[in-house]
Amino acid sequence: MTVKQPRDTKLRDIRRTVLPNGLTVLSEVMPHIRSVSAGVWIRTGSRHELAEVNGISHFAEHMVFKGTTSRSAEKIAREMDSMGGNLDAFTAKECVCFNVKVLDEQLAGAMDVLSDLVLNPAFREEDVKKERQVILEEIKMDEDNPDYLVHELFVQNFWKGHSLGRPILGTQKTVRNFDPALLFDFYGDRFRAGNMVISAAGSLDHDEFLKLVTSRFGGLKKGSNDLHGAVPEASSPFTLRNKKSLEQVQICIGVPSYSISHRDRYASFVLNTLLGGGMSSRLFQNIRESQGLVYSIYSELNPYRDTGCLTVYAGTSRESAPKVLTSVLKEFRERAVGTEELHRAKAQLKGSLMLSLESSMARMSNLARQEIFYDRLHSMDEITANIEAVTSEEVQQVAAEFFVPERVAVTMLGNLSGLKLTRKLLLC
Repeated sequence: MTVKQPRDTKLRDIRRTVLPNGLTVLSEVMPHIRSVSAGVWIRTGSRHELAEVNGISHFAEHMVFKGTTSRSAEKIAREMDSMGGNLDAFTAKECVCFNVKVLDEQLAGAMDVLSDLVLNPAFREEDVKKERQVILEEIKMDEDNPDYLVHELFVQNFWKGHSLGRPILGTQKTVRNFDPALLFDFYGDRFRAGNMVISAAGSLDHDEFLKLVTSRFGGLKKGSNDLHGAVPEASSPFTLRNKKSLEQVQICIGVPSYSISHRDRYASFVLNTLLGGGMSSRLFQNIRESQGLVYSIYSELNPYRDTGCLTVYAGTSRESAPKVLTSVLKEFRERAVGTEELHRAKAQLKGSLMLSLESSMARMSNLARQEIFYDRLHSMDEITANIEAVTSEEVQQVAAEFFVPERVAVTMLGNLSGLKLTRKLLLC
């Protein structure tokens, strides 16, 4: 058993242990609270799926809640309710997480349920049939959500031909083909010790938590699947999807950005914040407040292990859509960054980061994500110092690199009948 103290954790009581089978265990003590959050993280997600099984990570995530070899779905629910806890899971592009939050006195029982879900799924045929229908309905529900749909259309076209562009939920065609044999093959390939991280935060003792993890996961087989393929190439299509039933036109405008660990990522964080990260941002003030063209407008960064995307979203009327598009492009071209604006963006970014770490669930997730994507832990002092060190010139340099007209991708969804929209708008 290897025990390693992470760097840069002076202000946070964080410990890291690697079991002999390669499983990484992380914990952070938060003595001022009574809750504990724990999560089992798988280092691969939907982008690591083959096209013909797109959506299987999400399907497997659902299926573990349908029962294990020793617990029914109802028993799982009753046990968690009797602890007063919350059991949940999610699937992302590059990871899957199963997590639980309970009072500290219930941690052992919660870990027993959580480990059973992860290690002993039943994948019964009758449950697979039922869950197929549930997820098909989930796909339909999301397709009826215009905000979700425009983002999904944008991603599919931006990362066209690459697994990063495929939907996390899969498609109706792929989901209908899932069966127990396929799920067990997927499970055996992904759920290996070297491919997993277990993290916890809250009112706990690391050594006691380590005993709980070792007793349940110590026998997990070694190895990892190393599913890291080629770096995707971004496309820059101008995509229009007509949907007459919508009252608003949904707009996504995006450009390639940095990977999650890029050396200039802090400058990109500041750029995103001042562009569309809040009510004082350029997009909100100039397009919503000054022109009154939208109700909702914001920008967001979506960084991945080897690439990234900066996206602007807006919802507007059909008549205002061209004006919104050209107004966003105008903000892309506005490179000057004043001292006051830079200071405000940094303060907002630092504040939101610190506030986001106030719960045990957030700390647990922060530990695991840093381990998965950085292979080290960063202290808040280190992060805030890096944000504070960003200069106006660095933000301008990042903007010049990101906002190249030929690299801008646009997706519009709504009642577009009669609108004359072409790529020439991007060059105005």
